[in-house]
Amino acid sequence: MRAVIQRVLQASVTIEENIKSEIQQGYVVLLGCENADTEEDIQWLARKIALIRLFDDENGVMNKSILDVGGDIIVVSQFTLWASYKKGNRPSYLRAGSHDVTIPLYERFVKVMSEQLGKPVQTGEFGAYMKVSLVNDGPVTICIDTKNKE
Repeated sequence: MRAVIQRVLQASVTIEENIKSEIQQGYVVLLGCENADTEEDIQWLARKIALIRLFDDENGVMNKSILDVGGDIIVVSQFTLWASYKKGNRPSYLRAGSHDVTIPLYERFVKVMSEQLGKPVQTGEFGAYMKVSLVNDGPVTICIDTKNKE
């Protein structure tokens, strides 16, 4: 699994001119799954996102987690995180997981992330054309790949 975590002051997902999800302070998590991803990847990534300290403490040091600040999360499926751009100018997405594998992985990740957060996580819609609007806070953007844990 690959995730891009963006710390935001506010964010929303719009599908066909309708706002599907909207949050204030928190994270937008862009999530890309591949066929080799497992329950272990889901558990590790959700825990890492819940506990990573990306919010400032009273001294202006990133020392607080999303749990500490009571923030919210929007998780958006993003197969393009698996783009291969080594050959030519048109990216290949061969490593992106197939729908029959990635939809259950995505749905399971959202459930586990909600459990870690202790409240519902907002989402986009798998496979839909979405407009993701956000106000980056910092900006703070972190990329995580569960296959590179060290």
